[in-house]
Amino acid sequence: MTSTKFLAGDVFPEITVSTLTQETISLGEIKAPLDWKMVVVYRGQHCPLCTRYLNELETLLSGYHDIGVDVIAVSADSKTQLAHHKTKLTVNYPLAYGLTIEQMQQLGLYLSTPRSETETDHVFAEPAIFVINAEGKVQVLDMSNGPFARPDLKVLLQGLAFIRNPDNNYPIRGTY
Repeated sequence: MTSTKFLAGDVFPEITVSTLTQETISLGEIKAPLDWKMVVVYRGQHCPLCTRYLNELETLLSGYHDIGVDVIAVSADSKTQLAHHKTKLTVNYPLAYGLTIEQMQQLGLYLSTPRSETETDHVFAEPAIFVINAEGKVQVLDMSNGPFARPDLKVLLQGLAFIRNPDNNYPIRGTY
C-alpha cells in the first residue's frame, strides 16, 4: 500500500464519511460559527488507547470551540463497530465511520493489518490529527505509525489558542 504524506499548508482533500445518525459528512467541512476544523483519526473500537483519547478530547471540547475549532473523529470501523464503541464513549462531537483504504492513503496515514481476528476484521489507520484552517489548508498535522504516540490534547489546545490569538490567556508553558 502506498500513500503520499501530507505537508502543512496542503489543502485538505474532499473525503466523505457517514455518522451513526446517517448523516453524510465531508471531513474537512467547516461549519459556522466555528472557522477551523480538527479531524481526529483513530484506530477503531478495538483500541483502548483510542477510547481513552476520545473521551479525554470531550473534556476539552469547549476549549476547542472557544477558539473556533470544530471537532470530528473518524475510523475505518463499520457502522456496527462504531455503535458498539459508542457505548464506551462519552462524547458529544460527531463520530464517523467507514474510512476506506483509498481514503486513508489519500490522507497519507500509516495503515495496519489486524494481528488477529479478535482485534478487528479490517485494515485500519494509525492515529492522526489534522487541524484545518479557514482556507481549507492543513495548519497542523500529526501522524503516528503506532497507537501510543499521539499529541497531548491540552498542549495542542494551548498551542492552537496561541496561534489563533497570540494575546490570549492560554499559557503555552507552566502548569496545566
